[in-house]
Amino acid sequence: MPHPTRRRLLIFSLPLLLIALVALTIIYYRVSPTTSVFFPKCAFLMLTGLKCPGCGSQRAVHALLHADLASAFAHNALLVLSLPYLALLIGARLYVYLHPTSSLRSTLESPLAIRTYFVITIAFWIARNVFGF
Repeated sequence: MPHPTRRRLLIFSLPLLLIALVALTIIYYRVSPTTSVFFPKCAFLMLTGLKCPGCGSQRAVHALLHADLASAFAHNALLVLSLPYLALLIGARLYVYLHPTSSLRSTLESPLAIRTYFVITIAFWIARNVFGF
C-alpha cells in the first residue's frame, strides 16, 4: 500500500488528470490540428524551415484517435513508434508509485535506455530533414 500522503495525493490528483486527459482526447478527436488555429505551430519549423522531432505530433494524435495508423505514421513516425515504450514507462512508474517498497528498477529508465532513445530521436530528426519523412 502506498504511504498515506501518497494515497491522498493520488486520490485527489488522479481524477483531475483523467478529466484533463479525456478533455484533451475529445479536443484532439473533434478538432483537426491541420485546419485549426487553436493548435500552436512549431516555432523551430517556422524559424528554420526544418522539422523538429515533434513536428506532426498533433496531427498524428488526431489521426490515431480516428484509427488512421498510416496517416499518423506519415505525420510523425517517432511518436507512433514511441507509444508502446511510453505506455510501459507509465505502467512501470505507476507500479513503483503504488508499491514504494518494491525493488523494481525499471530498465526502461536506465541510462542506456535514455541514451538509446536520445540517439534514435536525433537520428529521426536528421533523417526526416535529409530524406523528407
